[in-house]
Amino acid sequence: MTSLELGPPTSRARIRRLREKLLGWYDTNHRDLPWRRSRDPYAIWISETMLQQTRVETVIPYYERFLARFPDIESLATADRDDVYEHWAGLGYYSRARNLHNAAQMMVGDFEGRVPEQAEDLKKLPGVGRYTAGAVASIAYGQPEAVVDGNVIRVLTRLLDIRSDVAQKNVVERLWHEAGALALGERPGDFNQALMELGATVCTPRSPRCKPTCPLVRMCHSYAKGDVESLPNKPKNKKPRPVEAVAVWIPRRERILTVQRPETGLLANLWELPGGELPPKAEAKDHVEQIVRERVGLSLLSPTYAGTVEHVFTHLKMQLHLFRTAGAEGRVRNGGHQAHQWIAPDRFDDLPVSTLARKAFELLQ
Repeated sequence: MTSLELGPPTSRARIRRLREKLLGWYDTNHRDLPWRRSRDPYAIWISETMLQQTRVETVIPYYERFLARFPDIESLATADRDDVYEHWAGLGYYSRARNLHNAAQMMVGDFEGRVPEQAEDLKKLPGVGRYTAGAVASIAYGQPEAVVDGNVIRVLTRLLDIRSDVAQKNVVERLWHEAGALALGERPGDFNQALMELGATVCTPRSPRCKPTCPLVRMCHSYAKGDVESLPNKPKNKKPRPVEAVAVWIPRRERILTVQRPETGLLANLWELPGGELPPKAEAKDHVEQIVRERVGLSLLSPTYAGTVEHVFTHLKMQLHLFRTAGAEGRVRNGGHQAHQWIAPDRFDDLPVSTLARKAFELLQ
């Protein structure tokens, strides 16, 4: 790989100019977001966790509701796990909620109930990687730590004209090195947020607003070449794998059966209607009774098809075929689930459930 593919090195003088221009732009143009009004390390940690792979507009109401219920580390650490999931439900990537809960307990036990100041200590917490550690350390504590997320990758590859595949290890390390050099100086937290803000609002994936909006346009090597939108050079995402499953509305004395998913894996710890994944190319109506019998030990009484809902996860495209039944014979056993409960239908929304489970419930109800 040639040095040209990785772009020119960044000089100290260029870094100074770049920092001045970007901080000046940020001071005037940054969005007013609720976590930017706080210097509370706990609130900043919550926001950075929620913002992983989730849009800002989606996060805001969840962030405000979560902090209203769990305003500090102690309240989160001592909360019931289901309560944490309930206040996360709908935000996706549920392992983040589990990691938040575990990390809060670790802070109480190992860090005197405080969010650690140093990035290396932050990385000891469940769910805190290189990016989150750098973001919290710089924004909450003013530590000169780097951040590299999708927005920063886009800004830096265009600014430095880095044309190599950004998934390659040496390119990743080059980006972290450049981000680290840029973070050195006054207001590292604001500067890191400015880099991310530029990528989110100006240096966008398509139709970037280079002139007259971008404060770094005169310093941007890819703009000088007239070839901004081709960067970053990323491997194409694989299409989500199609999966089909069944779920069943099983009533008993004006209640319905719900089950809790395992502690690990997709949608961990969340509640749903009983069912399971279909074998490849199988017809739902031919397997629904067997799946329910294997999963919860019940024999369905005349299940009837009620419809299908779909939901796309990062790596899966799920088709969930839904059935109603007049009832079921036998005693419930947990075949792969943690727990079960019979609930009144109007209590379903009180459980921590996924968007897919809520879609299924709404169709069946």
